Amino acid sequence: MTVMSRLQVKVADEVWIATALLQRENPKKVSFSIEEIVNRAALEGLVRPQRPGVYVHAVQHCVANRPPNPGRYRMLFETSAGRRRLYRHGDPYHPAREGAKVTPSPNELPDRYRGLIDWYENWSRSTAREASESDPLLALAGSGRDLWKSEHTDDYVTRLREGW
Repeated sequence: MTVMSRLQVKVADEVWIATALLQRENPKKVSFSIEEIVNRAALEGLVRPQRPGVYVHAVQHCVANRPPNPGRYRMLFETSAGRRRLYRHGDPYHPAREGAKVTPSPNELPDRYRGLIDWYENWSRSTAREASESDPLLALAGSGRDLWKSEHTDDYVTRLREGW
């Protein structure tokens, strides 16, 4: 006999919950295998039996930096082949996923998981900041903005072209 939850959790939200729980419980881990995410979703048992769509959502539908096919959520980020983490604000994503859902709607989550939304917002902001501070290329952002401040652009170009 199939037992369904009173609150029908969307498959994408189930994948997000599983990944958020893994991320929160393993803050030092960069990413998780698709199998870890699917297994964590099964462990939570939001819908029994587990829907086959959980795997497909973890592989494709929820992954921000993959072309949508057809799901266009931005809930996960592919760090390498077969590895995922939660999407965080500032991550690159496929242009066709612009404006897509990043987190579940709190009123569509079972009560015990609603706190994950606040945790996610804090995690996303802090890890995005840490990533930009530790990346040597991102650290250069804006470093040359005053380079030609004292010289008008036309004068600079004229000076460069002297002697051509």
